[in-house]
Amino acid sequence: MTVTEDRPGDLPERTLPEDTAPAKEVGRPRRRKEDARLITGRTTWTDNMVLPGMLHLAILRSPMAHARIRSIDTGAAREAPGVVAVFTGRDLADEQGGLFTVWTVTPDMVRPDHPSIAVDQVKHVGEAVAIIAARSRAAAQDALELVDVDYEPLPVVLDMEQALAEGAPLTHDHLRSNESFHFVFDSGQAGTGANVEETFANAEVVVSRRFVQQRLIPAFMEPRAVVVQPQGDTFTLWSSTQVPHIVRTVLALTTGIPEHKLRVIAPDVGGGFGGKLQVIPEEVLCLLVARRLGKPVKWNETRSESLMSGHHGRDQIQYIDVAADREGNLTGIRARLLNDMGAYLRLVSPGIPIFGAFMFGGAYKVPAYRFDCTGVFTNKTPTDAYRGAGRPEATFAVERIMDELAVELGMDPLELRRRNWIKTDEFPYTTSAGLEFDSGDYDTATDMALELVGYDELRAEQQRRREARDPVQLGIGFSTFTEMCGLAPSRVLGTLNYAGGGWESASIRMLPTGKVEVVTGTSPHGQGHETAWSQLAADRLGVPFEDVEVLHGDTAISARGLDTYGSRSLVVGGAAVVNAAEKVVAKARKVAAHLLEANEDDLEFSNGKFAVRGTPGSELSIQEIAFATFSSHNWPEGMESSIDADATFDPVNFSYPHGTHICAVEVDTETGGVTIRRYGSIDDVGVIVNPTIVEGQIHGGVAQGISQALYEEAVYDEAGNLTTGTFVDYLLPSAADLPAFLTGNTVHAAPGNPVGAKGVGEAGCIASTPAVVNAVLDALRPLGVSDIRMPMTPERVWRAIQEGGDGGDRATAGSNAYGGAQTETTAGVSTPESSLGGDR
Repeated sequence: MTVTEDRPGDLPERTLPEDTAPAKEVGRPRRRKEDARLITGRTTWTDNMVLPGMLHLAILRSPMAHARIRSIDTGAAREAPGVVAVFTGRDLADEQGGLFTVWTVTPDMVRPDHPSIAVDQVKHVGEAVAIIAARSRAAAQDALELVDVDYEPLPVVLDMEQALAEGAPLTHDHLRSNESFHFVFDSGQAGTGANVEETFANAEVVVSRRFVQQRLIPAFMEPRAVVVQPQGDTFTLWSSTQVPHIVRTVLALTTGIPEHKLRVIAPDVGGGFGGKLQVIPEEVLCLLVARRLGKPVKWNETRSESLMSGHHGRDQIQYIDVAADREGNLTGIRARLLNDMGAYLRLVSPGIPIFGAFMFGGAYKVPAYRFDCTGVFTNKTPTDAYRGAGRPEATFAVERIMDELAVELGMDPLELRRRNWIKTDEFPYTTSAGLEFDSGDYDTATDMALELVGYDELRAEQQRRREARDPVQLGIGFSTFTEMCGLAPSRVLGTLNYAGGGWESASIRMLPTGKVEVVTGTSPHGQGHETAWSQLAADRLGVPFEDVEVLHGDTAISARGLDTYGSRSLVVGGAAVVNAAEKVVAKARKVAAHLLEANEDDLEFSNGKFAVRGTPGSELSIQEIAFATFSSHNWPEGMESSIDADATFDPVNFSYPHGTHICAVEVDTETGGVTIRRYGSIDDVGVIVNPTIVEGQIHGGVAQGISQALYEEAVYDEAGNLTTGTFVDYLLPSAADLPAFLTGNTVHAAPGNPVGAKGVGEAGCIASTPAVVNAVLDALRPLGVSDIRMPMTPERVWRAIQEGGDGGDRATAGSNAYGGAQTETTAGVSTPESSLGGDR
């Protein structure tokens, strides 16, 4: 077990004496190699790039959510100082193609054409309608004011439920409805579980709720930027992207430029959170303009552009039913979702809710399970991946409904969870959703988390506050979660109609001087791959950590790769690095045996050296073998003069991190203000390569989950304008708004990859949101409050308290959050006494 707190600085690293064997790198809290250049700005961001003769692009965006373009007058803009060219959608109509969606979730999924720049109609505010190319960024921006667009307004549809109603305005007027797809999974029909309808018909208790996952915006640190350099019929494109390999392939398909004539580079990238898991319209437009003009071009978005036109996340209405017996044993879960796709389907948009489809049962044994999701078009910015991508939504629903069931049954919420989660000796466990959970120990993680936060003391303090009628009430919330990540198994993705694979590639090159180059197909944007991959390679090859260089993000250097998302990089990409290293060692063994005149079977490999058993002093280091490879003067007959190796890894199953997160909040019942008093988590992310990186990932993920619970929401007015289009209105927490996080780990190696890692990039974000919401409601249930829509702003909390009333349950002596009559049951179906969670 490791338990850590926020601390003022990193501890100094140990320095080993020269005669000491190298320390094991895996598990060592190395400072990140990348950080010095990143935090000082001495690096290459896309927007830092300046090329000779480079033009700057600015994009005119629609102020209308839905309109027909009657005309565009660009005459004045073309004559403006510094302007080289102006393009409209009509100018590029024959060559822009359409943006791809690579996930066809149902055979009849409706996928309307998605132009990079509008031609006849605009479907959402922020859609591109004209492009200015000028000699300076300022000149391009100024010329935007001179473009005159005549719009004919069309009816706007923004609400998902209204969009599906008969006679609703159509986002795409050539379609019959606003429905994109309807995906259903039923355990009874699939043969993976019990009959769902019979289960609910015979249930002793059914609790039903409606939850709302508000729309969020990936607020990455570095806005998106693109640079394109044409060189004859070849093009180099730099982009602030998570997915350079995918961008290259999709751009080739979209524009008709042969893939081998297109090089894509993701230099250092300042964050992504799924918001850069995309082939963006601006990449297509920059490529087309550079091809037209034969000059290098650059586009860099403003923050307002980013918030308005970059894809959004979440935006889901959830209808959740849970069936159980009176003892609290779960018998079934049904989830019916509406997911707002926005105006178009983007790269993996329809697959995001489907990725969560198999996780609405959470960490629990659920005999009967049904998932039903409808994708809905509206006149809003498209949605796509945002940190967690479908799994935070699922975890929120199941962890919230578990608390609601606990209220109905009068049970402690933690005891209800213990009664139903999968026990350690039951792994591997096949769920009613058809997944095989490979490992887990939910009891130990929970016991450690309870101790970490001082749970008994918190409950005692909560009771004292209630007895004293303290205006600041204390609440405690849980989230005992598991997730599927390591997005990879190609065969599984194929069964889900995902167009791509899930494998990952790595190469290891042994240089003549003994240094090592690791080439990876993953593409980091803040995760620390250069450090962790160096640790993996150093351990397997027995070379110093400092002697390893990691190359990534350039399709001319790393020709094969599927990039970074879905907590897959270490689980899949790191596994490829390990396998490549093992191949290098195997090749080097043959050379060592030849040079030492020994049988391969008589060689031992340890700390980077091959030694002949029983022959002291007869040894060669892998660095010496690297130079012998370079010279090849004395080389094994029939063997190529190389010990370099490539490897591709494609796991047969997902990986399944899990953990217990506990949040304690103070709620001021007079103002509605919520303060996080304590937050603790115990996570099992498998083998930990670098504890510092893992801790940072947990901290960042928890911060984002807290932010969804309390701060963030993308809001549109009735005309379809984004009213939260700056950081003045789109609220994010600062460090001052967050507590010190108490974190720890259990370690159970994942059996499905050679690293033993399960993934950590999304765990904190997936687990934290329901823990915070459950904590706030735990504080307020005695006041009659059963739900508050996220974000739980002071105004929403205050209004819920006023509408909830005291109900005879107001902080009376001896009352507790799970003893009051908060719900009524009719024919075994529990419904809230008030609709506090509605659309407040």
